[in-house]
Amino acid sequence: MPSTPNIHAIVGSDDGRVKEEALRLHRELTGGVDDGFTHETIDGNADNSEGAFQICRAVVEALQTLPFFGNGKVVWLKNASFLVDDVTGRSERTLSGVESLKDCLEAGLGKGVVFLLSATGIDKRRAFWKFLEKNASVRIFDKIDTSRDGWQEEVAGLVSRRAKDLGLRFEPEALELFVMLAGEATRQIGNELEKIDLYLGPDRREVTTDDVRKMVPLSRAGIVFEIGNALQNGDASRALELIDQQLERGESAIGLMRASIIPTVRNLFMAKVLSEKNLPTRDYKAFAAALDRLPAVERMWLPQKKAGGVNAYPLFLNLRGAGQFTMEGLRGAMESALNADRSLVTTGLDHRLVLHRLVAELTAAARKR
Repeated sequence: MPSTPNIHAIVGSDDGRVKEEALRLHRELTGGVDDGFTHETIDGNADNSEGAFQICRAVVEALQTLPFFGNGKVVWLKNASFLVDDVTGRSERTLSGVESLKDCLEAGLGKGVVFLLSATGIDKRRAFWKFLEKNASVRIFDKIDTSRDGWQEEVAGLVSRRAKDLGLRFEPEALELFVMLAGEATRQIGNELEKIDLYLGPDRREVTTDDVRKMVPLSRAGIVFEIGNALQNGDASRALELIDQQLERGESAIGLMRASIIPTVRNLFMAKVLSEKNLPTRDYKAFAAALDRLPAVERMWLPQKKAGGVNAYPLFLNLRGAGQFTMEGLRGAMESALNADRSLVTTGLDHRLVLHRLVAELTAAARKR
């Protein structure tokens, strides 16, 4: 794709990453020196269509004003909010302003003038985006899609890279826990890693599961994970505590059942079957590679990624927990989960009571190994 070195666009749904990368690029383009006169930064947050038009007008004026003393000049349209498909973005006044900005860029910028755009939302059907695609250096940072199987691997890789930059090393279990608690938002990940970095201090660099539990608050995804973790460890009191908290906050019992309990039981059963095939269980990459080498007929019933291949991460997480159960116990656990799910959907039984009874049955199965 051809690119013009004096036009840069950093866009995407990952707000934290877009802002971080845009700031980094701005510092790179300005040499880290911005006296407030040579370069211009224009806030792109528009309250209405007239505001969007005036912002575009200010950017055009800045681009057409040559830099002082013949030095380079960077014009940064920062956090543009009016490029999305909403009431403001569709307004004729806004479109007129954006068109004038596109015309200015198409006409060519003066020597030494650089345009930088950052935005967390942009309508990719518009002519302005198509112009950027063809003529700008574009970088896209979208949030990791947690609805897709295998998202945990992407987040784990991101966390590991950022931790390395801070000189932190995660114990394997601590990394797994951090991924599930912190979620996929890079800003949240960065904040939590900085908190852990300060908490550990310069003398201790290895992050343990206790450190993660102390420093990282439970997100909804984290609570779902913690319920499953408590179940596979036979910790009924912890599972019941978390379930009751969520029910009091308005979470549905069926939602908890299908987001946490059923996947946990299913993954434990699959992990138990796999544990009897003498696969490597200590190293995730070795485990995933060994799964891919299994005959196709032995992989068909395992959870699959949308992009293809076995979704190995949740199975790996459940390997240790599967050791707490017998195969017979896990078959009984799946039957109990099925019956409880049916009761929630088809009967008038108290939902809290149904979940409490199920937790008792599942944790009892773990104790009968």
